[in-house]
Amino acid sequence: MGNTLGNIFKITSFGESHGAGVGIVIDGCPAEIDLDVDFIQSELNRRKPGQSKITTQRKEGDAFEFFSGVFDGKSTGAPITILIKNQDQKSKDYDHIKDIYRPSHADFTYQEKYGIRDYRGGGRSSARITAGWVAAGAIAKLILKQVGISSHAYVSQVGGLKLEKHYTELDLSKTDSNDVRCPDENMAQQMFEYIDKVRKERDTIGGVVTGLIAGVPAGLGEPLFDKLNAALGHAMLTINAVKGFEFGSGFDGVQMRGSDHNDIIENTGEKIKTQTNHSGGIQGGISNGEDIYFNVAFKPVATIMQDQDSIDKDGKATTVKGKGRHDPCVVPRAVPIVEAMSAIVMADFYLLAQTNKLRG
Repeated sequence: MGNTLGNIFKITSFGESHGAGVGIVIDGCPAEIDLDVDFIQSELNRRKPGQSKITTQRKEGDAFEFFSGVFDGKSTGAPITILIKNQDQKSKDYDHIKDIYRPSHADFTYQEKYGIRDYRGGGRSSARITAGWVAAGAIAKLILKQVGISSHAYVSQVGGLKLEKHYTELDLSKTDSNDVRCPDENMAQQMFEYIDKVRKERDTIGGVVTGLIAGVPAGLGEPLFDKLNAALGHAMLTINAVKGFEFGSGFDGVQMRGSDHNDIIENTGEKIKTQTNHSGGIQGGISNGEDIYFNVAFKPVATIMQDQDSIDKDGKATTVKGKGRHDPCVVPRAVPIVEAMSAIVMADFYLLAQTNKLRG
C-alpha cells in the first residue's frame, strides 16, 4: 500500500536500493506529448549520486528505459513504464547491520510492520527509489511547459547558513552552477565548505530546499481534503528525510498582524492580482494566479561515519559501525526531487481541472 500518488496523472513507484532496478509507472499522461529523452535524462543526471565530494560516491549512470506507453517519441495515452537499472550496489557493505537497527532509520519500523526487511541500503525506504519520481517529474514538466507552468527549486539553507534573500531577488538560472545548488555564489561557497567540513568530521547536516511554481493560473485545487497546498505538502513529506513543509509566509506568518498579512487584491486592467503574496499563491486550497512558493526542511542524513549505540533484533544492546557510501548533506541532490514532486502534483491538478471543465 502507499506506492501510488495522484488522481489523473498517477504515478506508481517500484524497486529497491539494491534490487535489479527502480522505476515508475505513469498512468493518465495525455497522448501525443513529445517525450524529450535528452531532457528526461538531464533531470535524472541532476539527482544521480557521485556528482561531487559532498555527495555519496555510489556510481550510477541512471540511464532510463521506456518499456511501454511510448511510440515514435510520443506518449500514446497508455501507461508509461520507466526502468532505471541499479549498477553499483555493494550489498556486502550492509552485512554488518543485517540484525541491527540503525538509529533514525526505518529498520525497526519496517521490521515491526512487515516482519521482514531488506537491509541492503535500506531497501524500499532508500532515497534510491526517488530516481523514478524524477523521471515522472520530467514528463510532468513537459506537460506543464505546454501551458506555461514551470517548477523550480534551490538550496536556501544548510545547517545555520541561511540565504536571507527572497526568491524574487535571485537569478534561479544560476542554481545548477555550483555543487550545492544555491543560486547565490557567496552563500553557495560557504555552504560547500561547511558541508565538506562536516563530511571530514564523519558527520552529516540538514538543510532547506525552497520551491517555486510559476505561471500557475487561478482555479487549480479542490476544497477541503484535496487542497492544492495539502497535496503539495503530502508530496514533499513523502520525500526521504523531509521533516517540515511550509508555504507562503509559513511559520513566520504567526508574527504578523492580519492587517499586514492580508494580500490586497487589485485589478490591473490586464489581470486580477494581489499586491503581496503572503498566501503563497494559494487561498482556500485553490491557486489564485500568483507564484506558489514553499520551503522543505530535510533532516541530517541518518547514516553517519561514526559508531553509535543501538539494539539488535533480539533487543540486546549493540554498536552500529559507521561505514558505507552516503551523502553528508542531502539537500543538493534533493533539489531535482522537490522540483519533480511539485511538477507531478501540478500536472495532476491541471489535468483534473481540464476534466472538470469537460464534465461541466
